[in-house]
Amino acid sequence: MSQQDKKLIDGHPYVKYTHVHYGAEEMVLKSKLFHGWMDTRRSVREFSDKPVPKEVIDRVILSASTAPSGAHKQPWTFCVVSNPAIKSKIREAAEKEEYDSYHGRMSDSWLKDLQPLGTDWHKPFLETAPYLIIVFKKPYNIGPNGEKLNNYYVNESVGIACGFLLTAIHEAGLVTLTHTPSPMNFLAKILERPGNERAFLLLPVGYEADEVYVPDLSRKGLDEVAVYYE
Repeated sequence: MSQQDKKLIDGHPYVKYTHVHYGAEEMVLKSKLFHGWMDTRRSVREFSDKPVPKEVIDRVILSASTAPSGAHKQPWTFCVVSNPAIKSKIREAAEKEEYDSYHGRMSDSWLKDLQPLGTDWHKPFLETAPYLIIVFKKPYNIGPNGEKLNNYYVNESVGIACGFLLTAIHEAGLVTLTHTPSPMNFLAKILERPGNERAFLLLPVGYEADEVYVPDLSRKGLDEVAVYYE
């Protein structure tokens, strides 16, 4: 990048932005193809233990970190667990919380809504999947003197990053599941995370098992999810 592509604005460095543009027909085609690909994404609960190259995990996390965030604070940490002993501890703690949820915490209507998905408190994928990615949000950063430094729109920022992460995992040809055992405090304890981090989402990542069936779901149509004002 040449010096002509850089400038200071109000004393801060900026770079010239360039982006690829497409004709109308190609835009429509690309958007159709991308939607068709994303529509094949499913939450998978049965994993293979087939190894996944670590570089793939590195790259999907870097892709997630391209997400926008409040004041560009990037208030997230992605913890990657492949150690079998740690995965076993996470499964044990998660299943305890899930058992309590399925046997008292969840309302009858919630349990009824979950029935078509075939979920229960057993979570073997937490040990079978070659990788677990635990996403932590950071409500604040810690300065060099131990002071709290504000982060902004933390839930929104981390939520967007997780969406990018799901997309990157799917694009890599892998599968995952958004797992949120509640409460998730045990994850920070097991992974010995600092006090300014809160568990946000747990994603097992890998290949699907040899033969997997997923619920035959239909997604809402455009007229159900979008409102146009013209």
